Amino acid sequence: MFDIEKIKQFFIDNAAKVSSETIGWLAVVFMHAATIPSILALIFGISDRLPSIDVVAFLWTGLLLFFVRALINRDMLNIITIGVGFIIQAGLLGFLVFK
Repeated sequence: MFDIEKIKQFFIDNAAKVSSETIGWLAVVFMHAATIPSILALIFGISDRLPSIDVVAFLWTGLLLFFVRALINRDMLNIITIGVGFIIQAGLLGFLVFK
């Protein structure tokens, strides 16, 4: 019924690809999440310190490059993830500015 050798070979053949894709996707999620705590603290009045502009600029540039890469590779998971992240961060920044 189940061929253990075929199952084992499937995991050996695909583990590296799945792991690298998962790590890449998690990197994008964590990059988006890097500035959210400080922005939320500012919005809710817990803190009055803005995230440093150079950190935000480098993060957004990195995310933009990841987004262009995803568009070129037609990687829908990263296109959606990065696009939604941009929308959420822009909304938070807009809420902060027009508070």
